[in-house]
Amino acid sequence: MSQGTERGVADLLGDLVDQTSTLVRKEVQLARAELSEKVGLVSGAAVSLGAGMVLMIGALIALVQAAIAALVEYAGLSATVSALIVAVVIALVGFLVLRGGLAVLKNMSITPDRTAAQLSRDAEVVKEQVR
Repeated sequence: MSQGTERGVADLLGDLVDQTSTLVRKEVQLARAELSEKVGLVSGAAVSLGAGMVLMIGALIALVQAAIAALVEYAGLSATVSALIVAVVIALVGFLVLRGGLAVLKNMSITPDRTAAQLSRDAEVVKEQVR
């Protein structure tokens, strides 16, 4: 009876090891999938940030001279004052675009929350099986 019991315990321990290694592999796959999803979200926000920067540069190149000339001609302001007004307006618009992209990044968590929760549950199950 002792030998049969030892074999049964050995089989159970072998099964536990096999199941635990399978569980770990599955959890790693889940973590990879979740991190891949998070990277996709971050890249989307990066596109917004890049677009905001391109818009700021394009605005500076295309609008600065025309806006300054318009203020000088129609408002009667000096070129220096006109340039300051235009620069402030363009900087504010660019700031708002960049802030929108940063807000997306700030509110996003890149930690694999589902995987962490699942690992915690799995650890509890393994503890129960060992008892």
